[in-house]
Amino acid sequence: MRCSCKECGTYMIQAESDHLGCVCPDCGYRCNDCLGTDTVVTKDRLASLAFDPRFSPESLAADFEPDDGQWEDDGGYER
Repeated sequence: MRCSCKECGTYMIQAESDHLGCVCPDCGYRCNDCLGTDTVVTKDRLASLAFDPRFSPESLAADFEPDDGQWEDDGGYER
């Protein structure tokens, strides 16, 4: 995860200490926003996600394919 400091915008680095999270090298601001919501996913639930069609290689690749719409001069797409 790449985080930028909410206080000064500097790229933050992950700090491994008693308090896991990121720390800003410039101003010292700390946060753990990128670590999640303190929810636990069971091992079985995580394994079942491997078969979820939303995470298939084809589905993920489709997100990177160009849009087929033609750009119109009026600022919109023609379908």
